[in-house]
Parts: sequence; structure tokens; C-alpha cells
Amino acid sequence: MTSIDLILFDCDGVLVDSEIIASQVDAGLLTEAGFPISAEEIAERFAGMTWHNILLAIEKEADIPLSANLISKNEAILDKRLASDLTIIDGVKPMLTQIKLPHGICSNSTSARLAMMLGKAGIKDHFGVHIYSARDLGEDRVKPKPDIYLHGAKMFGTDPSRVLVIEDSVHGVHAARAAGMRVVGFTGGSHTYPSHADKLTEAGAETVISRMGALPGVIAALSEWSEELIA
Repeated sequence: MTSIDLILFDCDGVLVDSEIIASQVDAGLLTEAGFPISAEEIAERFAGMTWHNILLAIEKEADIPLSANLISKNEAILDKRLASDLTIIDGVKPMLTQIKLPHGICSNSTSARLAMMLGKAGIKDHFGVHIYSARDLGEDRVKPKPDIYLHGAKMFGTDPSRVLVIEDSVHGVHAARAAGMRVVGFTGGSHTYPSHADKLTEAGAETVISRMGALPGVIAALSEWSEELIA
């Protein structure tokens, strides 16, 4: 393995505790539409996916048509909930001050939503211009496709093999691994579930943490491991 030159963070469920809110909104709308499902099941099965792709997956699975206005309805309700209820993940701010490597954000959320969430969490300015939305690349290029992570590495001029990604979802881990990157899984969000760590490991995460305070030490350990292998 090569050394680590860049850290790329997912946003939802990694930096801000938004996945639980999205899961609650998604579950409520799907249940109203005739597909009863809990927020917990949404989090376990679909975390990291866009609402549009969740609807496509459920339509295929259940063979039921879902109204197109569910997309705009979800956006409006979720934006309102995030604006009022969103919190930062515990330990993120001190963790960010300790990381010395270049770092940025690669997310499936829209640029507008990322700006709102990161601004509310008080960390938008920390990342500056290095906040990247897969939706800006195209609706067909979101995770679990690797495009946004490859884009992030390109913006920093870093080879993908020298990038470490922090992800909370199986779909996100798949995206990072498909991009040829190393991954640390994170299970510290409110949407976590009993088999969460195991699923992230099975998807390709090298290790899994549940506290952001552990990340700087993990990065140092993985970097040393890489250098030992090279030597």
C-alpha cells in the first residue's frame, strides 16, 4: 500500500448528523405512499444513496409506482428539518484542527444543501473551495459510482491510491474502493445500527471507528503501516 497524502470526507453521517433526519423524512413519505418502512431500515439499506435512487430501487423491489412529486416534496421537507434540527457530529471540530494532511469533502448532497449544513455546523469555512457535490457532475454520477471521489482527488492533484476516505455508508465505501482509495468506516452518527461496522468492513473499509476523536491516530497508524510496507 502507498502512503496517505489526502483525506476526503463524506459529509452526511460523517461530519454532520443528517442521515437520521433524512431517514425519518424518507420513511414517512414512503409509508404514506403505500410502502411501509421504518427510518431504521432506510438507514441500514439506503444510507449514502440519493432520494431519487432510493425511489427507483423501491419501485423495482415492490413493483409499485411512486409519484414523481415525492422528489420535490422530500426536498422541501428535508431542507426544513435540516435547517432546524441538524447538529454536527461529536468531535468533528477538534478532529479537523488536528489533521495536518490536505482534506476536502465529497458528497452526494447538492452544493446548496452542503453549504447550508456545513454553515449551520460552523465548519464550511474550514474546507473553503474543497467541498464537492456529485450532483454537480451529473445525476447519473453519484455514489456508489466512484466519480465524485476521483473528482476530489483530481482537484487536489493527488493519485487516488494515496487518498484515504472517511465513509459511513456501504454505498460510499463501494464508491471509494471503486476509485482505488483506502477507506476508514465511521459509525458515530445517530443512524448507526448493530451490524453497521461489519457491513462497512465487508464493503472494503480497512478499519472502523465510532468516535471522530480516534481519527487522527488512525490516520497516523495507517500512514506508518504504509511506509513500513514500502520500506
